[in-house]
Amino acid sequence: MSEPHFKRVAMIGIGLINGSLALAMRERGMAGEIVACARQERTRARALELGLCDRAVADPAEAVAGADLVVLGTPPAALAEVAGAMAPGLAPDAIVTDVGSIKTLVVNEVRARLPNPRRFVGGHPVAGTEHSGPDAAFATLFQNRRCILTPVEDTDPDAVARLVALWQAVGAKVDTMSPEHHDRVLAITSHLPHLCAYTIVGTVADLEEHLQSEVFKYAAGGFTDFTRIAASDPTMWRDIFLNNKEAVLEMIGRFMEDLVALQRAIRWGQGDILFDLFTRTREIRRSVIQAGQAYERKPQLKDDEVSPDGEPGTTSL
Repeated sequence: MSEPHFKRVAMIGIGLINGSLALAMRERGMAGEIVACARQERTRARALELGLCDRAVADPAEAVAGADLVVLGTPPAALAEVAGAMAPGLAPDAIVTDVGSIKTLVVNEVRARLPNPRRFVGGHPVAGTEHSGPDAAFATLFQNRRCILTPVEDTDPDAVARLVALWQAVGAKVDTMSPEHHDRVLAITSHLPHLCAYTIVGTVADLEEHLQSEVFKYAAGGFTDFTRIAASDPTMWRDIFLNNKEAVLEMIGRFMEDLVALQRAIRWGQGDILFDLFTRTREIRRSVIQAGQAYERKPQLKDDEVSPDGEPGTTSL
């Protein structure tokens, strides 16, 4: 299948994911024009300066006018409002997709606000870094990553086919599944790890002052690697946990049961149980690497230089 070409692409939100997609499409000549939409003037100015778009506007309806592809990249809680705001300017045959980490709520709420809901295809590129904003974007973000599309029963097959071709063209491996199944899978592979990282950093914050200073002084690879994702965009992750609560709560329950079993093995000196668990989990980790789902991230910003931009950027890792 040849690379698809879109005459005008509207990026609603221009952070890490949409910015990276814009760069990848521009490199391949896949868009005649890219229009970015962002609330903040500094975000729009920066997107233009970085070459992520040809024009940048604040009004969603203006952004989507004449577009044959619209990519929604705002926090999940804002998607329904944004879809309603852009609907008056949307062409009936325009393909609309999103890049968020939850799908069931998004698919239902966005479709209800579009003039042609059959042309909406939920999407989730399973790629990202802990950084956000347009400065974090880079064109190779999706190379050898997974992208999940979540069409429903009456989704237009042409819209699905063109999005499959788009994501494959920028380097992704495309899977399709139902929105409900997506949310359950991502609850364990992405949402629970983020919750654990946030919790561990929160535990450090509550330590006595002298212990906290020791943690900062002696934090080694284990702590820094695992808690890296705790630097992710707080607005987006708040929305993810609140809007995928059933699946997340189910996985938290399973995790807590496993953690209690591990606590018991440590308390009673059951080394064989610990050894068997660590051996099994090491093999699972190796399988993840062999599947190409662990990779080196391009350093965009230092830890103290996380973009102050309020636009969303990070998605599931």
